[in-house]
Amino acid sequence: MTRRPRLLAATALLPLLAACAGPASTQDAAKPAPGFPYTVTNCGETTTFQAPPKRAVTMNQHVTEILLALGLEKSLAGTAYLDDAILPAYQKAYDSVPVLSKEYPSKEALLAANPDFVYGGYASAFDAKDGRGRDDLTEAGITTRLNSESCPAGTPSVDDLYREVTEVGRTFGVPDRAEKWNKEARATVAATEKRLGGLDPVSVFVYDSGDKTAFTAGGKGIGNELISRAGGRNVFADLPKAFGDAAWEQVVARKPEVIVIYDYGSTTVEQKKKRLLDDPALKDVPAVKNRRFAVLPLSDTVLGVRVPAAVDKLAAQLHPEAVKAAATP
Repeated sequence: MTRRPRLLAATALLPLLAACAGPASTQDAAKPAPGFPYTVTNCGETTTFQAPPKRAVTMNQHVTEILLALGLEKSLAGTAYLDDAILPAYQKAYDSVPVLSKEYPSKEALLAANPDFVYGGYASAFDAKDGRGRDDLTEAGITTRLNSESCPAGTPSVDDLYREVTEVGRTFGVPDRAEKWNKEARATVAATEKRLGGLDPVSVFVYDSGDKTAFTAGGKGIGNELISRAGGRNVFADLPKAFGDAAWEQVVARKPEVIVIYDYGSTTVEQKKKRLLDDPALKDVPAVKNRRFAVLPLSDTVLGVRVPAAVDKLAAQLHPEAVKAAATP
């Protein structure tokens, strides 16, 4: 008979305890994550993030690899559009992320992934005609970022790469990882620069693709600076875009000493070399006459985490004597 009143008394206390605990729990949930809110302007669009994205989708390989380099695969709800093989260091992480489409996903497939953030590598990732415009996604409650190389204004540089990694790191709440990556990248670029010393640059023509005209690297993309930092001089640096067409007569007139072939897609490097070597109009071009070719995967030549190593890789092909001298005790 004495236990029932005690039980009733204890039961009566429960609502009071819950009422006391409720406001403290709500206050804890409302606390912003460290570093947030975070406001950033990207390609003229300003966005304020209240917290890191949890269901990001990347479209294009170089932006996918930026997130993987920062260890953010668990924040990815999907990815799309590779140009070539993913870097081996990121393969396991990449395999854990759903692939939405071989190329760009439809608007329906993109929205089905329920993203809260979409990161595009090229402007074509946000094609308004396909319903993927940045404005369309914003209206759907999805924040976006476009890789800064594809912003309409400016000429991308290695410094822009460091800023890209920094801003993405801040967006996802991992600024320390971004800072660590940038520190290592700067050291790689500095080491290549030191090894090249005062060597004279060699003239370079980039052959991406093309038959009637040459699709090549212009002066507005990171590929142009990559060539410069590797000890080269892009013969089409005056082309006011990242990529563009050039007449073969211009290639002949500019007499490149080395041809850099971009490796991607269904046309192999050997097929591209054969096209250049078999063209009688190019027989007197120094690079063709001397069979001086260098090769880079396309994903090495856009604003992504491959750039520092790509500078070193290209320098070794443009100036093999410098590499040999550096290796000699």
